[in-house]
Amino acid sequence: MLKMDNRGDFLQLLGLDMSTKILNHLDDPSDVVRACSVSRSWHRFVIENGLSRQLCLKSFPEISNATHIIEVNNMIEPAKISSDDSAEWERLKRDHRVYAFLTRGLTPFMRRDCISEPISASSTDHYPGESIQNTLEPRDRVEDRASYWSSKGASDPKVPETLIYKLVANLCVVTEIHVQPFQASFQYDFPIYSSKAVRFRMGYPRHPLRFDEDDRDAFLAAHKWMDDEFIWTYTSPEFPMVQENCLQKFKLPEPVLCIGGILQVELLGRVQRQEIDGLYYICVSHVQVVGRSLLLPFDIQVLDPSGLCALIYKPKTECCKSSTQSSVTEASRPSHFHALTERLMQLLRSRVVVANRESDKDPSSGV
Repeated sequence: MLKMDNRGDFLQLLGLDMSTKILNHLDDPSDVVRACSVSRSWHRFVIENGLSRQLCLKSFPEISNATHIIEVNNMIEPAKISSDDSAEWERLKRDHRVYAFLTRGLTPFMRRDCISEPISASSTDHYPGESIQNTLEPRDRVEDRASYWSSKGASDPKVPETLIYKLVANLCVVTEIHVQPFQASFQYDFPIYSSKAVRFRMGYPRHPLRFDEDDRDAFLAAHKWMDDEFIWTYTSPEFPMVQENCLQKFKLPEPVLCIGGILQVELLGRVQRQEIDGLYYICVSHVQVVGRSLLLPFDIQVLDPSGLCALIYKPKTECCKSSTQSSVTEASRPSHFHALTERLMQLLRSRVVVANRESDKDPSSGV
């Protein structure tokens, strides 16, 4: 006789493989959290089988190229290291937290405006008229004047230039970077001041960048922030740039998990000499970064110069209303997890009823 309580554990009744297949159909990180909260056995099952990881990689396939940063390099929310068997469990719990955090915090769509503000240009010919700030202006002309950044002139065409930007979040997944050289329509023959090649670096500042609007303008004018103020954790290959007045798209070999939110654009080699002074210049109209970023109230904090960072959840007053509204909206919709649970309960109850009916039959009555 099969006896079973309605409170029976799905995981034990269905087995490892079937339970994993069923729970992998959850497509909302909130449902994975709910599954973790059912019982201790469910909590352990979800973590040991990496359900948060699988949901994250299913939602954001580009993260798959950055898993080594989380799992091997131990850079995000570093797990405690010990010599006993608990080390593996601590690592699994860390992976679960990080992937759940990313699934919940990353934008569900690719955005083209991942740059927040400029930090520094290696040189500027005329500030503020030709400031790096102009490269974030989507229009080609502002108040009937061309909008662009220009380097200082150099007699050596090999002299490089760099532009440094702060991204919209301390953690971004970057897939493409777009750069448009500037064409001087006010000069004879409409020259285009592109570079020969471009290269990109991403990383984080050695010390926190804290400055107000006045400080930022002063730093931009004085080219205060230099290359050695930052630690670069990623360097792209060189991409050739064509001498054309168009937004040139440079797709990175693989998506990059930028921890620290700093981007450097290296402009390598000069191709255009200015007729009036015989010097080589590089000029840029637009810079765009394509990718995903963390949404408020999710953030990370770099803990030390080695790049170790911690996950942060810091709700702000301005986020409360939108969070409350979204919670009400979510509450009004039936949870995928709840619906799945109800279907499984019905299935298991039907098995109990059938089993009990069969056990109540008279053995002599036959089938």
